[in-house]
Amino acid sequence: MRLRFLLRPGWLALTVVVFTFAVCCYTLLSPWQFRRDAEQVAQNSALTASFTAKPQPAAQLLPQNAVPDQQTEWHLVSITGTYLPSAEVVARLRTVQGEGAYEVLTPLRATDGTVYLVDRGYVRLDDKSGVLPYAAAPGGQVTVVARVRSDENDPKHRDAFADASTNGKLQSYTVDSQVVARSSGLSIRPGYFQLDQNQPGVLGALPLPQLDSGPYFSYALQWLAFGTMALLGWLYFTIRELRPGGALTTERPERSRRKSVAEMLAEDEDEYTPTG
Repeated sequence: MRLRFLLRPGWLALTVVVFTFAVCCYTLLSPWQFRRDAEQVAQNSALTASFTAKPQPAAQLLPQNAVPDQQTEWHLVSITGTYLPSAEVVARLRTVQGEGAYEVLTPLRATDGTVYLVDRGYVRLDDKSGVLPYAAAPGGQVTVVARVRSDENDPKHRDAFADASTNGKLQSYTVDSQVVARSSGLSIRPGYFQLDQNQPGVLGALPLPQLDSGPYFSYALQWLAFGTMALLGWLYFTIRELRPGGALTTERPERSRRKSVAEMLAEDEDEYTPTG
C-alpha cells in the first residue's frame, strides 16, 4: 500500500521535525513576539501620557507597597522625604548612550516613613573602569519627581558587594530595591524611581526609551508564516509521494544492465559474420 512510506524512519523523523517546528512557531515564538509588542505599546502609551500628565503622589499611585506593573511603570510620581546616603549602592556594568557607566541608587525616606529606592542617574567610568567621583545627595527634606520603574531581575540572585573599583562603595549587578534592602537593612518598597532632569540629587539623567513600536509585531507574523509554510511543505511532499513515481516509492522500473565492451564487440561480430 502506498501509505506505507509514511512509516519509513526517514519520513517519520521529517514529520516530527516539521510538526515540532510548527507547534513552536504557533505556541511559543509567535506569542512571545506578540507579548513583546504589547509591552512596547504599553510602554509607549505610558511615556506619552507622562509628558502631559501631572505627577501623582507615589503613595497614591502605588498604595500599600503595590508592585509596579505595565499600568503604572513610567508614570511620574512625587515623593517628599530625606535621602539616606549611608545606604547608597552603585549599579555596575551599565551602558548609557553606548558608553559604560554606573547608576547611583540612593534610598529616600518619605515623610510617612516609607523608604523608596531612587535612581539618581549615571556617572561615567574612570580609566580603570572604576566609578568617577560624583555629587552627594542633598541633605534635608526634598521633593523629587521620578518615574516608576520595575525592579530588574538577577537570575543569579547576587547581593551587593564592595571592592577597589568603587573605592569601597557597595555595588550591585542590577537595579533592584530588594538588593539594596538586604545590603542596608532597610525595609524598601518594591520597585525603584528614576529621577528626571533638574531634580534634587540627580546626576546624569537617564535617557528615556525611544517611542518606537519596534519589529515585534512583524516578527510574530513571520513566525506564523514560517510554521504554516513548514506544514504546507510537508503536505505537498506527502501528496507527491502518494502519486506514482514518488521519490520514496518501492516500485522501481527495471533498469537494463549496461553491456561490457567485450559483449558489444561480440554482438558486432555476430552481426557481420556471413552465414551458409
